[in-house]
Amino acid sequence: MDFNLTPEEEAFRREVRDFLAAELPPPKQRDAAFMPEWWKKIRAKRWIGFSWPEEVGGGGGTLMQQFILKDELARARAPLLGSDYTGLHWVGPAIIQFGTPAQKARYIPEILDGQSIWCTGYSEPDVGSDLAALQCRAVREGDSYLVNGQKIWTSLAHFAKSIFLMVRTDADAPKHDGISCLLVPMDTPGIEVQRVHNMGAGGYGDMLNQVFFNDVRVPAELRLGAEGQGWEIICSALQSERSGITEVNRHETSLEDLLDLAARSERNGRPALEDASVRRKLGSFETRIEAMRLNGMRALTRQLRGDLHPSEASINKLHNCDLLVEMSELALELQGSAASYYGSGEAVLDKGRWQLAALSWPATVIGGGTPNVQKNIIAERMLGLPKD
Repeated sequence: MDFNLTPEEEAFRREVRDFLAAELPPPKQRDAAFMPEWWKKIRAKRWIGFSWPEEVGGGGGTLMQQFILKDELARARAPLLGSDYTGLHWVGPAIIQFGTPAQKARYIPEILDGQSIWCTGYSEPDVGSDLAALQCRAVREGDSYLVNGQKIWTSLAHFAKSIFLMVRTDADAPKHDGISCLLVPMDTPGIEVQRVHNMGAGGYGDMLNQVFFNDVRVPAELRLGAEGQGWEIICSALQSERSGITEVNRHETSLEDLLDLAARSERNGRPALEDASVRRKLGSFETRIEAMRLNGMRALTRQLRGDLHPSEASINKLHNCDLLVEMSELALELQGSAASYYGSGEAVLDKGRWQLAALSWPATVIGGGTPNVQKNIIAERMLGLPKD
C-alpha cells in the first residue's frame, strides 16, 4: 500500500480542510437553519455526487479524491453529503449506469439537489437473506407492468417519494435471471405502507415499513435497464470509493466520546478509567478500529489498481457491526442506573445517543446482510471454501 498523495491530491485535501474550517461550525452551534445552507454550499462545490460524471451534474472526482473528501468530512464530524442517502448511494449510480437519457434527466438533478427521497424495495417476508428468491410479481400488459406482492423492512417508505423496486418479471427463468427493476412513484394507486415499530423506535427502528402492492400499474418507461437485468443492477455500482474508511472514522470519533464518558464515570466508587476491565475493552476497540482502517486501506489500494474483489466489503461489515454493538453496551455499563433514562432531559447523558445505538442494533447488524451471510460470502467467494 502506498499512502503518499500526489501534489494534486494534497492540494485537494487542503482545499477541503480550508472549506471546513471556514464553513462548518462546531456541532453544538448547528441549528435548524444550518443544514439547508450547508447542503447548498457543498452542492455548489459539486461535492454531492462528487464521483458522478460531470455531464450529469456530478463532481467528476477520482477515487482518491473521493476518499480524501469522505475522510476529511468524517474527521470534522460533518453531516452527510446530501439529504437523500439512498438516492446518492444506490439509485443514482444505477440510473447513471443503466438509465435512459430521459430517466437521467428526470431523476439525477432531483437527487443531487435534495429534492428526492428514495427507498429500496428489496427484502420480502418469505425469502430471508436470499434476495434472488424474491416473489413480488410484475406482469407486462401492453405499455405497462401490473405489480402485485409485498416488501418488508423497507427503510423510509413512509415518507419516500419513490421506490427502487425489484420485481420478478419471468417466473420460469432461473431465479437470478427473472428479476427486473422498476422506478415507481410512491403515490401510485395500489401502494400501501404500514409502519414496523420495534424497540429502536425513534432511531433506525422507526424507519422500517412493510409495503404492499395491489394491482399497481407502472409504465414500462419506468423500468431501469432491460427486462431481466435486475440482478445485475443490484450487484453493480458506478466506480465508487468502497474502502469503509468513513465507518472507521466514525468509530474513531465514537471511541473518543467513549473515552470521555469513561473519564466522567465511576465504577465501584473509583474512576472508570482505573478499572482494568474497562481499559482492556477500550484497548480492544482501538486495536480493532486500527485493523479495520488498515483493511480498508488495503481495499482502497486494490480498487485503485482495478482488482477489488466485490466481496471485500464483508470483512469490514462484520467489524463495523460488532464494534457498534459492543461500544454502545460498554457505554451503558459506564452510565450505570442513568442508562435507564431514554429520551430528553437533564437525566439523559450524551442526549441518549448510546441508548439509541444499543436499541437500534437489529437494523445495524441485519441491514445489508446478516453476520452469517457475510461469513458465508467471505468463506465461499474469498477463501474458496466448499458450501458443504
